[in-house]
Amino acid sequence: MTNTTTQDQLQVFIFDSCPVRGEIVSISESWQTILARKSYPAPVRQLLGDLVAAGVLLSGTLKFNGSLIIQAQGHGPIQLLVMECNADLSMRATAKFDENYNWASQSDYSLKELLNPQGGGQLVITLDPADRQPGQQPYQGIVALHDGHEAVKSIAQAIMLYMKNSEQLDTRIWLASDERSCGGLLIQRLPDHGGQQQIDANLTEESWQRLQALSDTVSHAELLTIAPKDLMRRLFLEESHHHGVRSFDPRNIRFACRCSRLKVADMLKMLGELEINSILDEQGQVESRCEFCGQNYLFDAVDCKQVFSAANLTDGIARPPEAKQ
Repeated sequence: MTNTTTQDQLQVFIFDSCPVRGEIVSISESWQTILARKSYPAPVRQLLGDLVAAGVLLSGTLKFNGSLIIQAQGHGPIQLLVMECNADLSMRATAKFDENYNWASQSDYSLKELLNPQGGGQLVITLDPADRQPGQQPYQGIVALHDGHEAVKSIAQAIMLYMKNSEQLDTRIWLASDERSCGGLLIQRLPDHGGQQQIDANLTEESWQRLQALSDTVSHAELLTIAPKDLMRRLFLEESHHHGVRSFDPRNIRFACRCSRLKVADMLKMLGELEINSILDEQGQVESRCEFCGQNYLFDAVDCKQVFSAANLTDGIARPPEAKQ
């Protein structure tokens, strides 16, 4: 009997028999929160769900206090897929796409067809430290979605290329998503740092191949409906009996948006006072809507004047939009 779960959790585990770690993620409630913010065509929803699951899996591999941002950019029917995940596994995601495109005719859900049908496109992974100093740039890695020889067809393939090229780690990822949930499995071969005069290379390679074969048996339905710890036990039952699989406490995932009135004020400053005054003359107010959570921020002439005043952070800027009349 299938053990379904509505919990949003990341389960991390390691194998005692070889230097390999694994992760399984299941996201339901947070995924529903994302989908409630905007109506996505099925192909867009599927790729965005894959990106959300992949982003949480990738965050789980990092010893990093800050934000992980993954953006898939292209010039096709989908222009942008983006997800952000913080060290505490709070995350958000959104997509920009051509609303006039005939999505009902789209049967190919691959990155190639939807982001870069004519070639080009890229996956950008940014690590932004929480304690980043002024002038310090976040770390950024880029994966071309078409290298002139073979197109990257899936989110999983793009993330695996990133891990191999940027982190020099063999990584396999399996992803699934639908209108209810998204999920994923990751196994990663860790560097051998010695001890016991190093683990026998042939034994390590054999174990890595065996774990990949076991992971290849996972189905989309299992990734979408089985609790991470239960799925871990099902996939690696033999390993548990003979070699040992050690799991850590599951980590909870939640949707959270970091937008704020102050951040919108900073954006207005970057646009410049002349541009903002032009908008005010035309519309009477400046309106900004968060692409992630749908929150609307309104700035009238008084608010905008305070944005560009020496005082900067005033109660007028910081007040929530519902306080405005």
